[in-house]
Amino acid sequence: MSFCKIGPNFPEWLKTQRFLEVLLMSMSGILDKAPSWFWNWTSNVDTIDLSSNNIEGDVSDILLNSRILNLKYNHLKGQLPHLSANVKMLNIANNSFSRSISTFLCHEENRRNKLEVLDASNNLLSGKLSHYWMYWQSLVYLNLGSNNLSGRIPYLMVSLVGLKALRLHNNSISGDIPPSLQKCSNLMLIDIGENHFPMTIPLWIGKMPSLQILRRSSGFKGHIPLQICQLSYLKVLDLANNSQSGSILKCLNLIRAMAMLHNYAYGVNLEYFNDVSPYYVSLINNLSGSIPIEISFLSKLHFLNLSQNHLIGNIPEKIGTMKELESVDLSRNHLSGEIPPSMSNLTFLVTWTCHTTTSQVEFLQAPSFRALMHSATLEILIFVALLLVKTEQKSENLMVIILWEKLKTRVGLALGFWGICGALFFKRTWRHAYFRFVYDMKDQAYVTTVLKVNWICKKFKKLTEESWPNTKYHIKYLQLEHVLSVSQTSLFFNVNSNWVPPF
Repeated sequence: MSFCKIGPNFPEWLKTQRFLEVLLMSMSGILDKAPSWFWNWTSNVDTIDLSSNNIEGDVSDILLNSRILNLKYNHLKGQLPHLSANVKMLNIANNSFSRSISTFLCHEENRRNKLEVLDASNNLLSGKLSHYWMYWQSLVYLNLGSNNLSGRIPYLMVSLVGLKALRLHNNSISGDIPPSLQKCSNLMLIDIGENHFPMTIPLWIGKMPSLQILRRSSGFKGHIPLQICQLSYLKVLDLANNSQSGSILKCLNLIRAMAMLHNYAYGVNLEYFNDVSPYYVSLINNLSGSIPIEISFLSKLHFLNLSQNHLIGNIPEKIGTMKELESVDLSRNHLSGEIPPSMSNLTFLVTWTCHTTTSQVEFLQAPSFRALMHSATLEILIFVALLLVKTEQKSENLMVIILWEKLKTRVGLALGFWGICGALFFKRTWRHAYFRFVYDMKDQAYVTTVLKVNWICKKFKKLTEESWPNTKYHIKYLQLEHVLSVSQTSLFFNVNSNWVPPF
C-alpha cells in the first residue's frame, strides 16, 4: 500500500490482521503517533516498511522482532530500540533518535543480535563509539553518519570481520585510524569525511583488497601515497577538501577497475551503495605539477574533478580516450594551451569546466573548440570556460559566442523537424498521401513475406511427402499450412478494404 493515501491517522484496521507477513506502507501520508499495540503486533510480521511518513513516538523500551524494518524519514525519538536475534536489517535514518550510542551497543538484550544492516544516520545520537563490537560481528553495513558522535574509532572494530561498508561521516570523531581496521578484509567502502583526522593517509590502505570506495576525510595532509594504486577494485577515489600536497599519482592507470575497457570481474558489487555514483576521481587539494598522461588510461571513469589545485601545463592529449566521461572539472588551476582535439570523442560529456591561460581569441578560434561544439557533446548542459577575462564586456562576448555555436545546430534541427511535421500537420492532402504511402509499403512488405513463406512451405511439403510421409514433420507442415491460409484471408480483407486516414 505504498504511495496510497492511508493517513493522516494511524490505520487501526491493522490490528485485525492475524496472518500478515509483509507490510509495505511507505509514503502513505500517516501523520500520527504509533499506538502501543502496534509494536507488539509487529512481532509476527517478517518485513515492515513505514518509511517516508511522519510517524511519531518514543521507542526506547520497544523490542523489535521483524526480520526487516525500514522506518527511515519519520519522527521517532528516544533511545534506539532493543533488538531480538531475529532482526537482520534496521533502517532508522532521518529520525530524531538521541542519547548515547554506547547504551544501544552494549545493552545486554542487544548482545544476542544477528543484525547485518544498521543505518542510523541523520539522527541526534551522541557519545563515543564503544568497545562492544564483538557482539555485532554479523554486521555487513554500518552507517552512523551525520550524528554527534565523538572520540576515536575503537581498536575492537576489528571484530567486524564481515563488514563491507563503514560510514562515520559528518561527526566529531578524531584521532588516528586504527591499523586494526585493515584486518576487515571485506571492506568495500570507507567514508569518514567531515571529521577531525589531522593525519596522513595510512600506508596500509593498499592492503585492503576489496576496497571499492574511499571517500574524503577532511583533515588529511601530506602526500597521496603510492599504495592507493594497489587498490585494484577501486571505483571511487574522493579525497577532496583536504590539505594534501604533491603531484597527482602517475600510477592511477594501475587501478584496473577504472582502467579496464570491459567490466572488471569481481565477486562483489555495490549492494548497499545505491547513492554512490561509481567510477569517479575527485582530488580538490593543494596538488601541483602537471596532469599525468596516465590518467587518460582510466577508460571507465565517469567523473573527473581536479579543480582548485595548482596544476600547470596542458590538458592531456589523449583525454578523448576516456569515452565514458560525463563531467570534467579542471577549473581554478594554471593550465595552458588549447583544448585537445580528442575531446570531440567524449560523446557522453554533460559538464565541462576548465580554466586556461590561453587568450580569449586564441581559445575561441581553436579548431578543437569548434569540433567540440559541433560534436555529439552538443547536449552539454553546463559549459563554463573560465578564461582570464578582465572585463564584463569580454565575458559577455564569450558567452554569446558559446551560445551561438550551440544554437546554430539546434535551430537547424528545429527547422528541419517542423518543416516536415508542420507541413503534414497543416496540409491535409499531404498528410493523407503520406499515410497512404506508409500503408502501401506495409502491405507490400506483408505480401512479399507471405509469398516467400508459401514458397518455402511448398518446398518443405514436397520434401516431407517424399521422405517422411505421415510423420510428425508432415503434421507440422499441415499446421503451418493452416496458419498461412488464415493469414492470406486476413491479407485479402486488409488490401481490398477501403482505406481510412488515421485523422
